[in-house]
Order: sequence, then C-alpha cells, then structure tokens
Amino acid sequence: MKGLQIISFAAAASAHAIFQKLSVNGQDQGQLRGIRAPASNYPIENVNHPEFACNTNIVYKDNNVITVPAGARVGAWWGHEIGGAQFPGDPDHPIAASHKGPIIVYLAKANNAASTGTSGLRWFKIAEAGLNGRTWAVDTMIANGGWHYFDMPTCVAPGDYLLRVELLALHSASAYQGAQFYMECAQIRVTGSGTNTGSDTVSFPGAYAQNHPGIQLNIYDASGGTSLGGRPYQIPGPAVLTCSGGNNGGSPAPTTLVTTLVTTPAPSPTGGAGAPLYGQCGGNGWSDPTACAQGTCKATNEWYSQCVP
Repeated sequence: MKGLQIISFAAAASAHAIFQKLSVNGQDQGQLRGIRAPASNYPIENVNHPEFACNTNIVYKDNNVITVPAGARVGAWWGHEIGGAQFPGDPDHPIAASHKGPIIVYLAKANNAASTGTSGLRWFKIAEAGLNGRTWAVDTMIANGGWHYFDMPTCVAPGDYLLRVELLALHSASAYQGAQFYMECAQIRVTGSGTNTGSDTVSFPGAYAQNHPGIQLNIYDASGGTSLGGRPYQIPGPAVLTCSGGNNGGSPAPTTLVTTLVTTPAPSPTGGAGAPLYGQCGGNGWSDPTACAQGTCKATNEWYSQCVP
C-alpha cells in the first residue's frame, strides 16, 4: 500500500507547472529573467498561506526589471519544470490537460521591483480569463505552447511593480482546499503616461475565501465535460482595472489552437504609414495599421501579430 501511495503521489506531482518567463510585444525576455520562481512545481492549496503572493521557497530571483510599456501585449510562459518539459514528449508540459481553470493577472506598486518584499503590498487585477463555452484559459495556454497573453492596461501609471500571474487548477476543487494555485511574480517597470495605480486593491493572503464559488466547486457537468453545464464561472478576486476610453487589460476570451501562421507582405521600400519594426500589426480586435513600415507582419497567435525583419 505504501508503494502505491508513493507512485500515486509522484504521478499527481508530475502534472504541475511554473510560470518562468515573459514576452513583451512578442519579444521573449529570457528564461527566468526578472522572474521570482521556486524550483518546485507544487501548488499552494490554502488561500491563507503566508506566501500566497508570489509562491513559497523562491530560489530563482535576479535583479533584472523588465520594461513593459503601458498598452503592450504581454505573454507569460508556463512550463512543467524549470526549463520546460520534464523529458522529450512530456505529456504534462506545460501542464496536464486535466488542470483546467482560469488565469488571473495582478500588479502591485513597489518602490523598487527588484528589492521589494511582498508584505504589505496592495494588488489590483489587470487581466483575467476563465471559461468560454467549453474552453478554459488553461486549455488555451496549453494550445499556445505554454503562453498566456494579456494586455498591460494603457492607464497604468509608470513605475516599478510586481506582476503576479496566477493559474487556478480546478480538477479537484469540489473538495475543501482541493483547488490548486500556481503563481509566480515578475519584476517589471511600466512606462507611459498613465496615472492609475489601482483603486480596487487586495492583499495576498486575504483576497480570497477558501469556499468562494470560483474556488470550491465541481467543474464537471453531467456528460463528464468541464463546461459547468452552461452555468457561468465566477473568477475570484476584485474587478479588472478599467481604463476609460482605452485598453482595460482584460485577456481575450479563450480560443482554440491557432496552427497556421499567416504572413502579410511588407510594403514597398517607399513605404507610407505602417506599424514600426517589432510593433504590433494585427490580431483579433486590432484596429490600427496592419501593414509594416519595415519587415513582414507575422502572427504569433490569433491575438497578436508583429512586424519582424
């Protein structure tokens, strides 16, 4: 029996994940650069855990602070282990498909993102993605090869912040403390002309109740699917920051995997108006220039295309 318990525990642990790098406007910022991460991919299950802000047993932390312009398209990359897959063909990379649930993004203002602790910080939500039809945010992240995308709201004030990206796995959430929280923090510096540092702020721990209907629930419907039988899913936490007349930062609705990259021919050398090199040039809902002043418009996913050489 003891041997069976060990095998079962090891199998369960193999399904976990770690947020371990950022991209900004399509530019990968590098493995663990500016990221506070543990070596272990184990979740936290108690919402009142004292290190619920950025995770426990942090062993990876450097002094880099990643520049993120307000309005930028940001990607958070998840891997099964530090570095990615545990082994070639790892079926649980970036996370097991069973670990369905929302992905939520918070900011906390800090004087110095590289040196700040987490005690006393006030967090505000800038993006969230939950359930759309039968597709969870985690489904879309897996389909995107580990990447979860969101927009930095245009009204966020410049300065240093901790960026907290949280994945909530709900496959065992019908039991008390059965939901699994995976979160890490990135050290960022927002640039731009915004003025908002959050008004609907919360503390971690303290923001969530263990029995919140988005934390303790059965996600399986009568057919064995995870659509909640058509019922809406309530994402925990405060409302997403709203920027009047601009980008609110909320993540797009989850989508299925986009398997084909579509390229747009670059304009002639004589040019004309167009997106700059490395600027955004397309994506679902994009209304600005779709031609490139330099380079070719290449899709990263359905929501973001970028001018590349």
